[in-house]
Amino acid sequence: MPDHNQLSIGLVLFPDLTLLDLAGPFEVLARLPGARLYLLAPGLEPVRSDRGLVVMPDTRFEDAPGLDVLFVPGGPGQVGVMEDARYLDFLRAKAKEARYVTSVCTGSLVLGAAGLLRGYRATTHWRYLDLLALLGAQPVAERVVSDGNCVTAAGVSAGIDLGLALAAQIAGAEVARKIQLMIEYDPQPLFSSGSPASADPALTSSVSASLNGLYEQRRAQIERMAATSSYLRTGGG
Repeated sequence: MPDHNQLSIGLVLFPDLTLLDLAGPFEVLARLPGARLYLLAPGLEPVRSDRGLVVMPDTRFEDAPGLDVLFVPGGPGQVGVMEDARYLDFLRAKAKEARYVTSVCTGSLVLGAAGLLRGYRATTHWRYLDLLALLGAQPVAERVVSDGNCVTAAGVSAGIDLGLALAAQIAGAEVARKIQLMIEYDPQPLFSSGSPASADPALTSSVSASLNGLYEQRRAQIERMAATSSYLRTGGG
């Protein structure tokens, strides 16, 4: 069980994760009073992100304490994690005791593969949003979606929003506001192209097409898993 004298936050690492998925929530949550963050992986070998930056795990799965917050980032490496029993078993075990089960981007697909989003409203990167339905979740096209103890965020940059939403739930809105000011999170994007809702349709079509290969890979994998996994068919082992 979590140690309630501190706030235990576990962030799961895997090869080819997207760094900002991880770094955004980490930067916010590390500023919460009493927070102790754990970078979790099956072993302590360096983990290389999808863009080449290396992150060092500090805690093996087997040594992880009870967690108040369980977090999964996304990235191309999510495809391998979806069928890795080491990750799925760890997530299922830790989710039973966590106050919050959370993700950014396609990290929600990993949660779904573990059977943790069945019946929940959830979100992910816009290009893969419909895939959540295949995992038993209810896809919602919002920046951050909170349903019960599951909190999921949209693509990549939404990780900061996830961190602030969790900070407000855990420590109150005033603490979250202070953290937002400390990190000077005051988005003023140069272009109105941050989501399909605001981007030019031709641009959205072009970016969507560039992601078709990974989309089809993910869809085929999830459809195959949904046909064989008891966790995806019934939500249990």
